[in-house]
Amino acid sequence: MEIIETQLSGCYEIRPTVVKDERGRFVKTFRQDMFAGYGLATTFAEEYYSVSRSRVLRGLHFQVPPREHIKVVYCVKGRVLDAVVDLRRGSPTYGQYAIIEITDDSANMVYMTYGLAHGFYVLSEEAIVVYKVTSLHSAEHDTGIHWTSAGIPWPDSQPIVSLRDSGLVHFAEFQSPFRYELSQ
Repeated sequence: MEIIETQLSGCYEIRPTVVKDERGRFVKTFRQDMFAGYGLATTFAEEYYSVSRSRVLRGLHFQVPPREHIKVVYCVKGRVLDAVVDLRRGSPTYGQYAIIEITDDSANMVYMTYGLAHGFYVLSEEAIVVYKVTSLHSAEHDTGIHWTSAGIPWPDSQPIVSLRDSGLVHFAEFQSPFRYELSQ
């Protein structure tokens, strides 16, 4: 496994070894000692997945304190353009974003710490994205910022977006409860 820090502190691209043969491929998505060695979370409370069709955009989502969570996402079918936005006040990259294409073929993953918003756009006909999070889902704390408001160069100006996501607050109006800490 290769763990590569992005331009956002606390956001990593994880590239596992992919073993391929005539049967297909085998991928190890989690290894506790490697995650711990990089100071990454090793205890997850929930895991779920979404199935989305081409041109769907989900996000930009996060949970606010006290139910914030660290998240790891990867694509087990298809290709998505994954985006992460820094919402931590005091961060040297506050308001900036990282974009990583994650695919079933490369098996790469994105790890994001507290205070980072997450979203993705489906590039393939269909995509299945798996999420591992360190806290349980809380509807009361689950929110996001509008997908157009962080300057992300999405490949589509009119993607398929949920009613909820189309009504999210814009980044400029978002009063962030997240503070940057050097240990992130």
